Amino acid sequence: MRCARWRRVALELAGEAREKSAVTYIDRAVRCQLSAHDEGEHFGLLTDADAYGTALWLRWRGPDEAELVVLPDCPVAAPGPDGDGCRLFVDHTAQHTWEDALEEATCAS
Repeated sequence: MRCARWRRVALELAGEAREKSAVTYIDRAVRCQLSAHDEGEHFGLLTDADAYGTALWLRWRGPDEAELVVLPDCPVAAPGPDGDGCRLFVDHTAQHTWEDALEEATCAS
């Protein structure tokens, strides 16, 4: 299950994100993409970065602590020839995104 925390993207951070990427639109709020957790840092995906294999993330901890970070993509894929790739970043905590999807699928059946 994915974290349920959301964070509004401050105007100055949205402007900085547009300057660091090729996109002209940045969402005004992001959801933490990590597996469910109560403590520690949260990470919301903003957009792919200019460099191949990297993305621009909003990282936050408390209500006044948010920053932009460029992180390399996680290279791990689900087992099997058609395995989905993880949509997080290198060295993320907890499960890969495809593991969360398997867990949700198992609960639904």
